[in-house]
Amino acid sequence: MKLSEIRKYLLAKGFKISKLNKNTKTKELKSLYLTTLFSLILISFFFILPKGYQFSSKIFLTPEEIQNKSKLNFENTIAKKNKEKIKPKNKVDEGINLKNLFDDIFELEKLPSSSVRLSASTLEQLFKDEKYNLSDVRKNKIVKPITIGLLPKEIKKIESTKKRKDLFIKIVLPLVLEENNRIKLDRKRLFVILNKNNNTKSEKQWLKKKFKQYGVLNNDLSTLKIRMDEIPVSLAIAQAAKETGWGTSRFALEGNALFGQWTWTGEGIKPAGADSDTTHKVMKFKVLKASVRAYQRNLNTHSSYKKFRKERAIQRDNAEVLNSIELVKYLNKYAETGEEYTKVLKKIIEQNSLKDFDDAKMLPTSKKLKNLI
Repeated sequence: MKLSEIRKYLLAKGFKISKLNKNTKTKELKSLYLTTLFSLILISFFFILPKGYQFSSKIFLTPEEIQNKSKLNFENTIAKKNKEKIKPKNKVDEGINLKNLFDDIFELEKLPSSSVRLSASTLEQLFKDEKYNLSDVRKNKIVKPITIGLLPKEIKKIESTKKRKDLFIKIVLPLVLEENNRIKLDRKRLFVILNKNNNTKSEKQWLKKKFKQYGVLNNDLSTLKIRMDEIPVSLAIAQAAKETGWGTSRFALEGNALFGQWTWTGEGIKPAGADSDTTHKVMKFKVLKASVRAYQRNLNTHSSYKKFRKERAIQRDNAEVLNSIELVKYLNKYAETGEEYTKVLKKIIEQNSLKDFDDAKMLPTSKKLKNLI
């Protein structure tokens, strides 16, 4: 029986026959295929996910790595921002302008000197009349402003070592304190200026003068702060004693040179034992005061004493008190004997109890100086 006949028969009996659509079959097959593929992908994803998480955690998500990297990024960011704002430490106290370095010292030399060379016995009587003795100074820490311009020639004839040393200290001590007071006043004014947002014309002019005085390049305030500072009294007296033989050397008596500073230009005294081809001389001064100021300017500006100034600045920051025994270690370039020279200075300080004078104050001669006591 043919298919058409069967169809007619079934219809005659009441059966309904729906015609199959080819498109419907294709859609059903496609849907089945996509469902199967998606199921496989989903199963694979959940199978791989735990291992993938462990792998990514090891590489990217460890707490240590995140912490270190963020810290590094932070530091790099800060460094980038402050690169031009912060001056590198090794650039502070660097270089020197010699042009006006000793102008104020030359001015002292040009002034007419009223200093008269007094004899050792006359000085002793003067100190006695003024009740100026070292025992009282060690106890009361007060020094009378007695300025002596020239050393007595008889000092080398004083047989008693103790008397000779005492006389020398009495002469040099007020000179060192006077110069330290000048620096102390300058330093006080510097900090007032640094703490102000706006400075007056006179303050700016004063700063300009001090930059020249201390040979500071580029008007660098950090360098000026380091250079503009005192020399401990005990250290200054010890060096003067070493360089002059407690005031008996030819350089001290003829040229008022207390610290044996060399010069290659200008006036000076040629050392007796120097070679014929030697060009340096020992600087000479009109008065002892100029010698002390030149010495302080030398330690405060010369590149050979940069480590000395750095240690002094550290002591200032930590305790505000200068320790000459520690500072003396950084003066090995002051003399050709190097380390041996520093040992001798330390010995002079300790044997003569010179640190007793480090906190001594000189009686004021003006209202400004009165504020320092």
